[in-house]
Amino acid sequence: MSLANRTLFITGASRGIGLAIALRAARDGANIAIAAKTDKPHPKLPGTIFTAAEEIAKAGGKPLPLTVDVRDEAQVKVAIEQTVATFGGIDIVVNNASAVSRTPVAETDMRRFDLMYQINTRGTFMVSKYAIPHLAKAQNPHILMNSPPLDMREKWFAGSTGYSIAKYGMSLVVLGLAGELRKQGIAVNALWPRTTIATAAIKNLLGGERVMRMSRKPDIMAEAAYRIFLKPARSFTGNFLIDDSFLATEGVTDFEQYRVDPREPLAPTFFVPDEPPPPAGVAITGKRWD
Repeated sequence: MSLANRTLFITGASRGIGLAIALRAARDGANIAIAAKTDKPHPKLPGTIFTAAEEIAKAGGKPLPLTVDVRDEAQVKVAIEQTVATFGGIDIVVNNASAVSRTPVAETDMRRFDLMYQINTRGTFMVSKYAIPHLAKAQNPHILMNSPPLDMREKWFAGSTGYSIAKYGMSLVVLGLAGELRKQGIAVNALWPRTTIATAAIKNLLGGERVMRMSRKPDIMAEAAYRIFLKPARSFTGNFLIDDSFLATEGVTDFEQYRVDPREPLAPTFFVPDEPPPPAGVAITGKRWD
């Protein structure tokens, strides 16, 4: 099976996990709509929709860079329409765009709260909503959220209530849409990393260079997403998956290839439930960054 000539609409695809997913699909010759806000170089964040398009083309894909703020309904609708007009439809939607600010309630600026909610929860809801009519026409349609399992525990909220509400909101969209779209044969799943992933957000917001070295590469999320997209949409839906546990069920045994620095212990990310445990041979021994 392959993603050749399949069309992916990926939010936040100019860098990080979104770009990694795009590049993995591009190796099959997929069409990639890069729906992201960065159309000009950012002083602290690498990449734009245009540099991402260059990388995707070099990898073998057909890119469509689109300037999209997922908070803006008109921009989302136009971007989806442009994608359909360019490639003839949409097969896969990846809701990856996210805003992060892990602060206690008393220290959370309301504008920051609104930003997180509007990008994470509302943006995911809206992109999915406007993509559904096109996904319904696809042969094996998937919606994938970069969001955690619904493990509702105090420890995942205390100290980051605003962010946790916004991120779990994405997962609640998974829960609802999986039920709404099952009869139409549109799969809706969530994927979340067990460890921190080496992205600009980790470097700039959550720990700097040390945590980057204790992280895995975005490639592990990209490989897991790729294998999800190859699953039959009518039967593989409503799942909340952890990257390495899912890949282990797919026969992957070498997780060392994804480590940034094998000399450093792996740092666990937040929102990961106790079950399922890490695959055999995987040790998560770093400080929990929550």
